[in-house]
Amino acid sequence: MEVSQKPLAIIQMGHPPEDIRHSQGEQPDWVKAALAGSARPLSVVNPYRDEPLPDPSTIAGAVLTGSWSMVTDREDWSERTAEWLRAALQAGLPLLGICYGHQLMAHAFGGVVDFHPKGREIGQHNIELLPQAEHDGLLKALPPRFHANLTHEQSVLIPPKNAVVLARSEHDPHQILRYGPHALSVQFHPEFTVPLMAACLARRTDVFSAEGFDVDGMLSALAPTEHARQLLRDFAGQLA
Repeated sequence: MEVSQKPLAIIQMGHPPEDIRHSQGEQPDWVKAALAGSARPLSVVNPYRDEPLPDPSTIAGAVLTGSWSMVTDREDWSERTAEWLRAALQAGLPLLGICYGHQLMAHAFGGVVDFHPKGREIGQHNIELLPQAEHDGLLKALPPRFHANLTHEQSVLIPPKNAVVLARSEHDPHQILRYGPHALSVQFHPEFTVPLMAACLARRTDVFSAEGFDVDGMLSALAPTEHARQLLRDFAGQLA
């Protein structure tokens, strides 16, 4: 008899705004689409709805999604997830944090998260791998520089003491952090598509323009970010 695989848990960190939900779906939809074709079963957990977080022994790994919340708000569901992350790291559970998930992992493991002193980072930007990424099992197949989708105001300002910084952008020096052999997080969005990034830009054009961004230019330059997307697929593919 074939033994069923443990699921990869998608830990959904709150709802998107209503207009994004209506046109693009929610965070688990984006992760599932990026992993289309994978045989790995997927489950969704919503700690912001007070759903219990899974026993690490019952899942193969976890992806923590982005959010429109702020880590510094210290919402109860978010802090409960941070506590769970500490136990999951100790248990050796494979973890991948995305944007808010990246920041929450850094916060949970002793780093400092807050608003970036130079403001938000939004649109598609180059991610540059650092020399220490050369032998990282999840990153070694990536080119030294690749494009990725970003939209965030808060950042990891000080990584946890034992974290290794593996990539940077011009704006943010802590784009990829590794916390151990099974735990990694990224500030960018490997699951984003061009339509989703375009929707995030278009919905607040006036705000971004007032901050000095060339929104029309950013929209016209959008292109698929396949290398970033492959990182998410490779994470799921390496699970036991």
